Amino acid sequence: MEEILQALRTLRVPVGQGEVDIHTLIKLCLEKHGLNPRHEVRLGPHRRIDFMCGRVGIEIKRGRPTLKALLPQVEKYLQSEELSALILVVERTAALPRMVLGKPCHVISLNKLWGISL
Repeated sequence: MEEILQALRTLRVPVGQGEVDIHTLIKLCLEKHGLNPRHEVRLGPHRRIDFMCGRVGIEIKRGRPTLKALLPQVEKYLQSEELSALILVVERTAALPRMVLGKPCHVISLNKLWGISL
């Protein structure tokens, strides 16, 4: 997990990127750091996570999603036995508990990586 977090913290995504562009930049970043990301991984019916590296899921959200909107989706993903942890990558900061269903969760804010707190 820490290796994935370290790789993602090196990202500097230009403002105004579309979600497809962000996916591409994240995939390239993970590959550059020797990780083997799988894209659009199906975890079950109506459950497809943006990326997986080993047993760590990575979900990307644009803007500043609310906890009320995020938590049900995160719980749905973490119900899968395939995931041991989840990393949420957002453009702007978002709240998420450190543990959901007994599994660790981390938030990476792309704006904060630039040193911009919006």
